[in-house]
Amino acid sequence: MARVVVDVMLKPEILDPQGQAVQRALPRLGYEGISEVRQGKRFELEVEGPVDAAALARVHELAEKFLANTVIEDFTVRVEAAEGAEGVTTA
Repeated sequence: MARVVVDVMLKPEILDPQGQAVQRALPRLGYEGISEVRQGKRFELEVEGPVDAAALARVHELAEKFLANTVIEDFTVRVEAAEGAEGVTTA
């Protein structure tokens, strides 16, 4: 079994009120020098069998139709290998 990770983020031109709230709070908490914060979602999928091109295509379709609102969000799909090495495909 392999783990496929889908990271979903708001597109850069979309207002991110949660990220802005975190960014405004950081100096009050003693964390200086952070100029921008963007908030997103991470989905970890355990895939049975080999993660070949067909499996990645299925996950990409799943992300596009179900996990991300592609009007306002971008996503990336990547495979996490057991050794920590990663392969990346983007939306």
